[in-house]
Amino acid sequence: MPRSNRPRRRGRGEQKSEPDDLSRMMSGWRRTETRRGHQWNVQPVSAASAVKNYSCPGCGGIVAPGTAHLVVWRADGVLGDAADLASRRHWHTGCWRVV
Repeated sequence: MPRSNRPRRRGRGEQKSEPDDLSRMMSGWRRTETRRGHQWNVQPVSAASAVKNYSCPGCGGIVAPGTAHLVVWRADGVLGDAADLASRRHWHTGCWRVV
């Protein structure tokens, strides 16, 4: 019998296996650090994964595509994880170390 290449329907209890932006950022190599009395989520971004220009809040310079860097957002914000994640910033690794 020939194989069918059509996608099969999902059952009622099944959900998409693709994580949303929040769960993707909350997983992986993320760690928590304390700086200036606040908790921060810090997640490294490899050079291969860095595909856009970002402005580093530490030095005001550009984090260019192809540059390994850190994504940082509050871990103890009062508005919740989604709001904290929306306010995340991309830092040069060296700039984050001196803060």
